Amino acid sequence: MRAQPLLAPRDRTGEEPPVLDVVVPVFNEETDLEPSVHRLHAHLAGLPYRFRITIADNASTDATPVIAVRLAAELPHVTVLRLEAKGRGRALATAWGASDADVLAYCDVDLSTDLAALLPLVAPLVSGHSDLAIGTRLGRGARVVRGAKREVISRAYNLLLRGTLAIGVSDAQCGFKAIRADVARRLLPLVRDTGWFFDTELLVLAERAGLRIHEVPVDWVDDPDSRVDILATALADLRGIARLGRDLTTRRLPLHQLRDLARGAPAPEVSQPVTGQLLRFGAIGVASTVLHAVLYLMLRGALGPLGANLVALLLATVANTAANRRLTFGVVGREGAARHQLQGLLLLGVGLVLTTGSLAALGAWFPGAGQAVEVAVLVAANALATVVRFVAFRTWVFRDDPAARDGSATPVAAAPPAGSLHTVTSLPEDAR
Repeated sequence: MRAQPLLAPRDRTGEEPPVLDVVVPVFNEETDLEPSVHRLHAHLAGLPYRFRITIADNASTDATPVIAVRLAAELPHVTVLRLEAKGRGRALATAWGASDADVLAYCDVDLSTDLAALLPLVAPLVSGHSDLAIGTRLGRGARVVRGAKREVISRAYNLLLRGTLAIGVSDAQCGFKAIRADVARRLLPLVRDTGWFFDTELLVLAERAGLRIHEVPVDWVDDPDSRVDILATALADLRGIARLGRDLTTRRLPLHQLRDLARGAPAPEVSQPVTGQLLRFGAIGVASTVLHAVLYLMLRGALGPLGANLVALLLATVANTAANRRLTFGVVGREGAARHQLQGLLLLGVGLVLTTGSLAALGAWFPGAGQAVEVAVLVAANALATVVRFVAFRTWVFRDDPAARDGSATPVAAAPPAGSLHTVTSLPEDAR
């Protein structure tokens, strides 16, 4: 989507880039825009950071563009970005992507959030303590004035997010957020939504990346003149949840490389579909099944059926885990190798129960069965154990593993990793 600056800020030539760029996305806001920008400008002038206000106009058809240009001409540190299509997510992605500031923020034009929360929002990002920061109307210490209908909808939406996408933040849609620019450059290319679901998608991906998300309880007074179509927004959000959930479960999103965002590595451009992962796992499963059968035949005379099965299964399991670690899930290096082998050996119990149980059942029901039948039974039991292992590998052993990877495969979507951190800052009473 093409965007163009309508008027560059007067103070940029010869000066250092701002520390903070606050984007105000607008569509037909001729009534609220001028007083809100003046109020925001006055507040930012009192903060200890060089700042800019970027008015991101989403194809307004009223007097909003004219007012925005006038504000940029009158006030220092104000610029205007004109987009040819609507969409809050589109406005934020475009404005943040074009900014040269260290910290990128946004707030709704109605300024429903008390601006006293702005400094606690951005300070952890400026200091490097956190990667993203969000205002929350649902956290302890928040003070909210809004109707019961919007309160119920907000809480229901966030409960839905917890149940479907396992999101850990308390309020995904509060129009008051900030992100470090270096994080935004790597995370934004992966966000597909251009509307109201943009916030939620950004936060879900940030949690999957193990980024630090700082929460600030805010004072919020709902705008009675809000133009948001609740029904249309709710339907769009449900479609967004379904699409993002599908992307996560089908591994379209490179979750293993998202984790690299927390370590400063560049974001990937592509990820391999799950089909290739499944094929490699199947091939390794066939090879390990053959290995198990060969070892069983070699050891049966010395150890007996049960002993030979135990040793053969143990050796085949170690080989299977190592091969899947490298070839199926793309984990390279020694980091986590011992843990992966231990988890693989714990899964040995499942295979042992299936194979030993099948041999015991064969001996009880068909005591005269020969070695060929024993091997056939073991192959069938091993095949079932392989299916169980695949599910366990994807959902437990190599779930969004942070170890170094070569990009050959992607792990399963998982709940927010234990490494992610959510901090909450309460505002002092005199700042409210």
